[in-house]
Formats: sequence, structure tokens, C-alpha cells
Amino acid sequence: METVLEAFFAPRSVAVIGASRDPGKVGHAVLRNLLEGTFAGPVHPVNPSGGEILGRRAYEKIGAVPPPVDLAVIVVPAGIVATTVAECGAAGVSAAIVISAGFRETGPAGAALEKELVSVARSAGVRLLGPNCLGLIAARSGLNASFAPVMPTDGPISFMSQSGALGTAVLDWAAGEGIGIGHFVSLGNKADVTEVDLLRAWTADPESQVVVAYLESVSDGPAFVDAVTTLVRERPFVALTAGSTDAGARAMSSHTGSLAGSRAAYEAAFRKCGAIGVRTVEELFDLAEGFARQPLPQGARVAILTNAGGPAILAADACEDHGVLLAALDDATVAALGTVLPPAAAIGNPVDILGDAGADRYLAAARLLAADPGVDALVVILTPQAMTQPVATAEAVCAVAAESRLTTLAVFMGDVSVVEAVGSLRAGGVPEYAFPERAISTLGSMISHRARMQLPPARAPRIDADRATVTAAIAHATAAGRTFITEATAQRIASSYGITVPSAGVASDLAGALALAADIGYPVVLKIASPDILHKSDIGGIALGLTGPGEVRSAYERMMAGVRRRMPEARIWGVSVQEQLSPGHEVIIGVNRDPTFGPLVMFGLGGIYVEVLRDVTFRLAPVTYEEAREMIGEIRAAGILRGARGAPPADIDAIADVIVRVAALAGDFESITELDINPLIVGDRGRGAVAADIRIGIGG
Repeated sequence: METVLEAFFAPRSVAVIGASRDPGKVGHAVLRNLLEGTFAGPVHPVNPSGGEILGRRAYEKIGAVPPPVDLAVIVVPAGIVATTVAECGAAGVSAAIVISAGFRETGPAGAALEKELVSVARSAGVRLLGPNCLGLIAARSGLNASFAPVMPTDGPISFMSQSGALGTAVLDWAAGEGIGIGHFVSLGNKADVTEVDLLRAWTADPESQVVVAYLESVSDGPAFVDAVTTLVRERPFVALTAGSTDAGARAMSSHTGSLAGSRAAYEAAFRKCGAIGVRTVEELFDLAEGFARQPLPQGARVAILTNAGGPAILAADACEDHGVLLAALDDATVAALGTVLPPAAAIGNPVDILGDAGADRYLAAARLLAADPGVDALVVILTPQAMTQPVATAEAVCAVAAESRLTTLAVFMGDVSVVEAVGSLRAGGVPEYAFPERAISTLGSMISHRARMQLPPARAPRIDADRATVTAAIAHATAAGRTFITEATAQRIASSYGITVPSAGVASDLAGALALAADIGYPVVLKIASPDILHKSDIGGIALGLTGPGEVRSAYERMMAGVRRRMPEARIWGVSVQEQLSPGHEVIIGVNRDPTFGPLVMFGLGGIYVEVLRDVTFRLAPVTYEEAREMIGEIRAAGILRGARGAPPADIDAIADVIVRVAALAGDFESITELDINPLIVGDRGRGAVAADIRIGIGG
């Protein structure tokens, strides 16, 4: 356990400040939980009235308690919590759990109290958990410093939650399932101790084999990603997030901003660090049980053993959805199965041993499948039928799992008929799922985590760039009071990072436009140059394929008249003239700076339909070349880029290179809040890519 948090999880003694004689008060419940547990150290009630509470002497103030006191649990009105923490510091207390509410969650006045509390705690040298939390349980120490009604048994799961109510539900579930939770922490407002502190502590704790979290926010995105990245090299991290839906995101002016909701940022962050994100409490429980009870599979190959065809088909279909492979059984295994199963049995994979199968038939088949060198995991399905022996079959499954150490999951479908058998499975350490899809989904996550652990750490390349040019461009725009970079300057910035841009220039009048077109060479493109017009094509602000001076003149006059009619208030700087690029695939590469995790990089098909089709994918910066190629392959239209119906493939390497360079640019300059290259014109393989239109927003 990390030393800085040791006083929370293994204190020598505990004081409850605000201990109450009233059984209906939280201060009474906390003290009772501490005394009824197996915590070996002294527990001291602190109450201004002194006397005795629950058979223990109550001290009038923390300074009167005999030292040492490592941990204080504070249950007093919000207005005196800061003073109480100062007194704790003076008494040598190094850690405090503030259960009291009435802080940031109540509004501005409470936020001010919380700010004062943190300042006082830091001055006093006291680490804080909370405020507004349920408390902490360290089963290994027998410590229940919470008002949760359930004390879990010690076990491999360490669980943190920002919701006290969900936390108590998890504790109750674990007790019912017979799963041990070594640590339970209610984070509350996270004024001091955050999820990052706990992740680091549990990374250093070999007993914390599975880390599970319910999070409504992340305090420090980059630190969170770093902490989880380190943790998952050794053990899984399963997280349910709430409050991170796209509906809660601020829409930006760019395509990327309008598509990059908070959910996309969390998913990208979890992918970056190897966290296993779930969407439901059911998934959270399923994965926690699977990881806690069974070893990780050595590979992705599963054998399915069943007494009913329908559920086996559902399991096989789910395998395809979750990256699980149906094992090809060894010839010797198939032959051996033929000797122990009835002639009507299906000896393939899934192996259907028929509805009249008893426990002996399950045991014989399961042992053969577990011994097959091509099987990494075993899923045993049982449906209750006339000849079924649920309890004996459960015992057989547990015996095979124990003797083979093969990853084994059970699906015992039904309720009344299998309830006793489910208890046997739990006692034998085999996770049980009500339906095949849940078991296969869990197995898929276990396989993915194992594969992630085996990957070497990935590092994004250092881009050789002209950063001085970018710094000067951003400074110039900031000094001018602009929140965007002009198109011409955006092209220079892109070029500074090795991104190919078309030949171009800006003209303030028609004569200048004609001169630029002649210098660049026909055909050319005209674009309106205005600080107030973001989506030029929407108002006729782009003219393509102009082949001579006459077409430039007509396009210029038509564009100016149309733009002034549609947006009379817009400031017009003139027109941008650029070379007409050869046709190619149009893709979009963008960045939106997420307030929690930083630069969020997007890739998808470009053009005017990107927001309608929403065929995009995201990663957090920095991005490696491997991640960039994964992004390209993830969109639904990836087949078009690879070459559809005989068409030549696009230059995938060129797209990946631009993604990496855009991510590096956004990572190097925090003032870049959003960036769109739309479209990036991509040639055939080996022909490169050109950023036809670039928009960069700045701020902060």
C-alpha cells in the first residue's frame, strides 16, 4: 500500500469526531460499525459532551485522545469541519474521512467552505477523503469506517465509487455472491484524495487484483490515464462512468467539436490507458466476478459445452461480437468425446451433450475439452430439463475448473430449478451468468485485457516541427483579439508540422485574385476570406475548378454579391486563391480539446456529410502510428479507403502520418482548442495527402 494513504487503510487507531449516542445518527452508525468489526486498534469516540458512547469513553476534543491517532472520521456540521481538521493536524492525525455534507454539492457557499477546508487540511498536513462521502472499508484490516450496513469479506477486489448509494449496492451484491472486497472507498466530492491517488495506491498493493470504479467525473485526465496505464500492466481496471453522455457536452463551431461529446472523450481515454469501460451496473458486476474468480485465459479460443442447442447458438453468435474464437477441437478430443457421448450428441464446437445429460456426462465431456491443447476457456451451459442434475453438474464444473485451472464460466439458465446449483458454483469459484451473451461478453473482456498486458508500451513519435512559426502565429492572433487562425496562417502552421498544403494566397480584391491565380497556375479554387464565416460552402463561399481569368472574375463577383446578401454583417477580407487539387478520397482529421482529458483527435470520411453520417472515431493525443491505422480501420467506410469493387486503395500511410502530426501539434500547443482539416484529399497508395481546408481555433 502506498505510504501516503496507509493511514486510511491500516491505521493504528481511529477517532470518530461527532460520535453520537442517538442510533438514528450517522455518527452513531459509524462508531458502531468500527466497534463491531475486527479492527484490532483502539477506537475513540469524540463528542463535546464527553461521557460514554457504546461502552467507550468519549473525549471532548481530538486533542484529548491518547496518541497516536492515525485516522479521524469526521461527522460534524459543515461549518466547523475546517476547524476540526485543523485540530486533527495539531493532534498528529494524518488522515481524515469527512462524511459531513454541505459543501460543493450545495452551491457557491458550500464550495467556499470546501475550498477553505482543503486549504486548512494542507496547512495542517492532513489528507482528506470526501467530504460528503459514505466512508471507507478496509476488510483486510477489519476496518469499517463508514455508515454502510454491510461489512464485506476480504478479497481481491478494490472498489471506489462517487455514489454512496451505488457503493452500498455493490457491497450487498458482493456479500450475496460470496465475493470478497478488500477495499471499498466512497470518494464523495474528491476535495483532496481522488481516484488517481487510489489507483496509485492499489497499483502498489499486490492484494488488489481487480480494481473496479463508478465514476461521475475524473479530476485530472492526464494523471488518470497515466495511473490506469501503469495499473493495467498488472491487473484489470473496470469502470462504469455516468454523466459523460454527448448530451452534456458543449457543442463547438467545428465539425470535430460538434461530434466530440464527453462520451467520446471517456471512451478514447479508456482505450488509451487500457481501462475496461462498461455502460451498465450489470456489466460492472459481471466483469468484476469474472476477473475476481477466474484466471485470465491464455488465448481467445473457447469451447462451449451445452445440453441445449438454442443457448449454444446464442453463445456462438456472441463470440463473433466480442472477439472470442470458437476453438477447433483436436482430433483426439473429438474421438474421445465420441466414446463418452451418445451417438446423437453434436461433437463439434459447441458440444451439445443433449437434454438428458446428467452430471456424469457433463463431467466427462468437460474434462476432455479442458485437456484439449487448443482450448483456452470453457463455457458450460445448462438448461433445466427432466433429467438434469443442476447441483451435481455445478460440482462437476467446479471440479474441472479446479483441476485444470482453465478459465471456466458457467451459464445455468432459469431460476428456481438452478438456485441451489448457483450457490455451489459460487462456493467453487466459478462465475455464473443467467444468459450466454453475458458470459461471452465477460470472457471477451478477459481476453482483451490479457492481450493488452502482453503489448509493449507504445510511444508516439517526436515530430520534427517548426514550433517557432506556430508560436508566433498564435501570439499574433491572440494579440489581435481573435479566437481563430486565418486560413493562410493555418496552412503555414500545418506546413510547419510536415503536413502538405496546396499552393495558396490571399487577395483583397479582384486584381489581386487574378494575379495570384496566374502565379499558382490554373485550375484554381476561390474561397471567401472572412473571420465571421466558418462554413464557406453553406453560403456559396467556395468556387472550384476555375480554369481561366474569366471564370475567376465571374466567380469572384458572384461570390462577393452572394455572401454580402446572405451575411451582410460579415467582415470580408477578400478571397483565398489556391491550386485545384487532383480528385481523391476526402477524409476529415480534427481535434477538440476536452476539458478533462485534453486533445481529442477525430478521423472519418470528410466533406459536407460528416456530421450527418457521424462515421468517425477518436483517440487521445499523442497518437502513435499504430493507433492512427486503427482509427482508419475502425470507421464503417474503411472498405472504401482500402479499395472497393476494384478501385485502387487510398494512401493509408499518408492518412496515418497526418493524424499523428495533427495530434502532435495539438499536444504541443495547449492554446489550440479545436482544429479541422476537412477535407484532407488523399491520393492512391503512395501518392500522399494534401490538407485542402484547415480551420484552427485558439483560446485559453
